[in-house]
Amino acid sequence: MAKLEKDWLTEGLIDSEYKKYILLAYIRDVKTNFGDKILYPFMSDLVFHYNNLLALKDNKKLLYENFPKRISRADFENLKLNYERIVKDDQLMQEIEDIINFSLPQFKNILDVGKEIYENIARHVAIEPIGIIPLYTYEGYLFLSEPENPDTLVYQYQIKVFKHANENFRGISTEFIENTQVGVGHTFERLKADLIARNKQLPNPATYLARSEIRCPLQQTLLPITKRLLMEHIEQAA
Repeated sequence: MAKLEKDWLTEGLIDSEYKKYILLAYIRDVKTNFGDKILYPFMSDLVFHYNNLLALKDNKKLLYENFPKRISRADFENLKLNYERIVKDDQLMQEIEDIINFSLPQFKNILDVGKEIYENIARHVAIEPIGIIPLYTYEGYLFLSEPENPDTLVYQYQIKVFKHANENFRGISTEFIENTQVGVGHTFERLKADLIARNKQLPNPATYLARSEIRCPLQQTLLPITKRLLMEHIEQAA
């Protein structure tokens, strides 16, 4: 059970013992993945579920609106569907609240485990600039060096700003370019110059090297952590 559905709380049978079984089975699988240093997408999912439960706990109206709806009457002449709420009694609402109260500390505990793994790996990833860094740093190249791997992974990165309500959020995306070996005759500076020669759209790219001292799954752990560290590094230097 590697995934917990977004509406797991209100989907299907609403029974505290059944929901606890589903949750504990999910957390057991997450712990297994954390033991193998596989953090994503589990960390993102855990944060979503934890924050969602906090919101539901503090907002009964939101909890009520989270329940699925069923069709009570279909007016085909006017192409209208009228829906009837499934939940109308306080006893069932109390059952949901009991499940939430049980689930919140479960999510908090496993999130703390994931956070500790994340922070331990992040402490062993160093980011440094390659060459002169231009004023515009929201697009460029990322070189990623792993222990016990002679190849350097080359990515093109881009930081984008997303607007939601009255707040702006930043996200970073990467596109894999190639694996290459760096040494005496082919330095990181030379690699940057080669990329500039090949990609005329980035004549003066910001370029960073991320060196990891810890071996861990690339796509599920090291790359997501490195991307966040790079974005933090760029924002702090701005």
